[in-house]
Amino acid sequence: MLRVHESTVNGLALIANLALGLLVGACASDIDAGNGQYPTYDPFLRVEAPAAEPGGASGAEFSPPRGPTPTLVPISVTIPARAEGAPLVTPTPDAPRSLPTPRQVADEYVVQPGDTLGAIAQNFGVGVESLLRANDLSQDALLSIGATLKIPPPEPGTPGPAFKVIPDSELVYGPAAADFDVGDYVSTQGGYLSYYTQELDTRVFSGAEVVDRIAHDYSVNPRLLLAVLEHQSRWVTTAEPMPGSFDHPLGFVQPNRTGLYHQLAWAANELNRGFYLWRANAAGTWVLNDGSVVPIDPTINAGTAAVQNLFAELDGRLAWEKDVTVYGLFQTYFFLFGNPFDLALDPLEPQILAQPPMQLPFEPGITWAFTGGPHAAWDSGSGWGALDFAPPDVMGCAVSDEWVTAVADGFIVRSADGAVLQDLDGDDYEQTGWNVLYMHVFQQDRVAEGSYAYAGDRIGHPSCEGGLSSAAHLHLARKYNGEWIPADGTLPFLVSGWASIGDGREYDGFLRRGSASLEAAEGASVLNQITR
Repeated sequence: MLRVHESTVNGLALIANLALGLLVGACASDIDAGNGQYPTYDPFLRVEAPAAEPGGASGAEFSPPRGPTPTLVPISVTIPARAEGAPLVTPTPDAPRSLPTPRQVADEYVVQPGDTLGAIAQNFGVGVESLLRANDLSQDALLSIGATLKIPPPEPGTPGPAFKVIPDSELVYGPAAADFDVGDYVSTQGGYLSYYTQELDTRVFSGAEVVDRIAHDYSVNPRLLLAVLEHQSRWVTTAEPMPGSFDHPLGFVQPNRTGLYHQLAWAANELNRGFYLWRANAAGTWVLNDGSVVPIDPTINAGTAAVQNLFAELDGRLAWEKDVTVYGLFQTYFFLFGNPFDLALDPLEPQILAQPPMQLPFEPGITWAFTGGPHAAWDSGSGWGALDFAPPDVMGCAVSDEWVTAVADGFIVRSADGAVLQDLDGDDYEQTGWNVLYMHVFQQDRVAEGSYAYAGDRIGHPSCEGGLSSAAHLHLARKYNGEWIPADGTLPFLVSGWASIGDGREYDGFLRRGSASLEAAEGASVLNQITR
């Protein structure tokens, strides 16, 4: 039997009324691209600490944090309540935005290692069939590295719906979900997820723990992940899930996406991709699973863009239209948690947002290399919120003797699998206020979870721990209220007076302070040397 949230009593009637209201309202109102670039870590690979190579950190001494640990600031999150008996209404459309103009002329692309026709088509916003026709290729054609493909202009169909599925605050793992207990909720539902287990990193995780891990890593709201899982396979509320869903519970069938963890990691990445593309005004169309190209309605919000992008990967046009409107994911969400807009805490960012003071993440007098300009903060779908720095003493994946240091004061809320997450607002929650991610920090001498680090205190040693990386380095990123903050946007990453600037290409960019300018580059050169 389907178990529902208490607020969904008479939910079917309310959904029906809302659908009618939407129809009336509608009448009244007008990379996983194969480009040779890889994220600095790959959450689909087993996470393990590499053995320290010669020249590693084995002889370094750990310096404990200085000063007393401040008193925790109590968390205070208030979600405005809808008046009892108040009708469900259609959320107000966003102000129309000017979307990127679809390409009007043909283009060309040189095939890179790892490319697929699907990935190339998605990257250029065209259907696979259009790409095949333009190059006189068959469905089973093999791509040759270095070959030049003709990229036809997109062939847009009718525009997508203006229906808002979720508020932005239900996409990110932010204040609205800070006190949501995934384990308790999954247990009370009693579905297949409540007794599912999966082995990851040599440890057995419960279904709820898998959801919680993905939510924290990607900073995607666990309620949304549960709603997507329930919508696709009924794993949350039903002991016997839908046939064929055991290996691919979200319906995304790929050899390396088997099991709940890989399915949810893929989904969280695609949700982030839609959200941050919309935030950056970098999406004007979706390419659906059947190759059709859908112009995006300019009045949707970023949370809805996230959902539309996810289902574009799964659906043809008819199924997509249902999944992203009132009787789709919205209805499933409503049955589980109530109206998602009753949980809204928008906007996520104040009108004027300022980064707290931060310093460079290494010790004074040591020269490091600025090796990565603005790029994805976590996996390929998140905002370009990260910068990379490499130590001077090692090559390859040897563990450095140098120290990563705290950029500001704050509690250490996570420290595992190469990642350290520091909360800067004193409440010990990574869902609220400013947080900093330090990635690829070696397990030996790494700062402990639950401790407090002052600016300049030692966090650990840079390494390759935490996933795919070709050399020891530090990956540094920021979040505010659960949202990854771009390093190439209106709020540049500011460290010791250096401001990040992007040039439109991932990993490229500059740090500038006054008249001085450093350019991101692999390795060490006169162009990227930086000292605190």
